[in-house]
Amino acid sequence: MASINLKNDIKPISYIKSHAADMLRYVNETKNPLVITQNGEAKAVLVDVDSYQQTENALALLNIIRLSERDVAMGRTRPAEEVFAEIRADIKKHAKKI
Repeated sequence: MASINLKNDIKPISYIKSHAADMLRYVNETKNPLVITQNGEAKAVLVDVDSYQQTENALALLNIIRLSERDVAMGRTRPAEEVFAEIRADIKKHAKKI
């Protein structure tokens, strides 16, 4: 996601209402988020779908890392060799069924 350009990327809601198609085109072409204000306060952010998905993916990855760190701290780990051996055994078992 690109950084906010204070001159172009902050618009009042009244501007958005009358220029919605232009604003959608803008966020999709520039990848810049658009801050929407109401009564002088920032109230929402308009972003393109790809940038939104990237943000969601990054948050999901951070959550996985957080959960993994908690598991390590609680001693809920196994040696990699053991895990991979188990995976290989499962693959062989399922390959025989095919």
